Amino acid sequence: MKGSTVFFKNSPAVIAAAAVGGKMEGEGPMAACFDKINEDPYFSCETFEQGESKMLKEAVLHTLSKASLTPENIDVMFGGDLLDQCVGTTYGIRDLDIPFLGIYGACSTVTEGALLASLFVDGGYARRALAVTSSHFCAAERQYRFPLEYGGQRTPTSQYTATAAGGLVVSAERLPPYIRAATVGRIVDMGVKDAANMGAAMAPAAYASIKQFLEDTELAPDFFDAIVTGDLGKVGSRLLCELFDRDGVDIRSLHRDCGTMLYSFGEQDVHAGASGAGCAASMLCGYFVPKLRCGEFRNILFAATGALLSPTVSAQGESIPAISHALWLSFEPGTAPDIRFTRKEQV
Repeated sequence: MKGSTVFFKNSPAVIAAAAVGGKMEGEGPMAACFDKINEDPYFSCETFEQGESKMLKEAVLHTLSKASLTPENIDVMFGGDLLDQCVGTTYGIRDLDIPFLGIYGACSTVTEGALLASLFVDGGYARRALAVTSSHFCAAERQYRFPLEYGGQRTPTSQYTATAAGGLVVSAERLPPYIRAATVGRIVDMGVKDAANMGAAMAPAAYASIKQFLEDTELAPDFFDAIVTGDLGKVGSRLLCELFDRDGVDIRSLHRDCGTMLYSFGEQDVHAGASGAGCAASMLCGYFVPKLRCGEFRNILFAATGALLSPTVSAQGESIPAISHALWLSFEPGTAPDIRFTRKEQV
């Protein structure tokens, strides 16, 4: 480990990934990236929360099916969501009988799960580890804001919580893409108190983790085909680029944000973009992993972001701490001594 970055000795592989979404996701530009779209927000259940659990379980089962695996083939699962006590996850996977570690990183949970899964596999503690994450618009609105029946109006800086789930299996098998390194993020709090402006709260955390990764690896930004953030949306994406501008680094041509990719701004009422733990998870599992597997992308830096707040502390006037963990995903495996080159030199 150098700085805050772990270099994996054996480059654990993402051997399968799947994404499940809701109606809004099926109407957006990334609809084809989902293995299953559900038109019913209840997912044929009685409550939105039960629906989220079912959606998450579907993501797990689709992921296992794509790798021709069963729950018995998974040594450990890392999972979390946005609901209190992560009940979306625990109720969703309770009958799968897989050793389970619940995690919470808000909207950064997918990178935290993939990081931990990689550590277990790379260290020889697991043959296969699964990471899964979800969020649900209706359930999140009820918990963090107001029930939909209230008809509250959202501000221009607000984002639309994705009804989506993503799962991935990490293994020691040799199949791209590989997770070559990961940076463990630090909590960053710049004093933002507006819970309707998550992008502003999370952008500094994304900046800190991406900058830390580049310093620890001594890689230049243009080594990567894309530097991806989780759900900064329009506001946070602009702020992230401006933070790097202060360092004399222009990442605009490389930067992609899942929160600006998932929906169509011209046709869907999502204000500043998408958010939610399922946003980054579904885009990583449904879009970026397949493109890495076929070699369309050779290397990406994926830094999902999370706002670590609750309705209680927000009502008490607290500011919003944020976190971001970064993953280096590559078409090719490698070891730490291989890192000191730019993309142009590699080609």
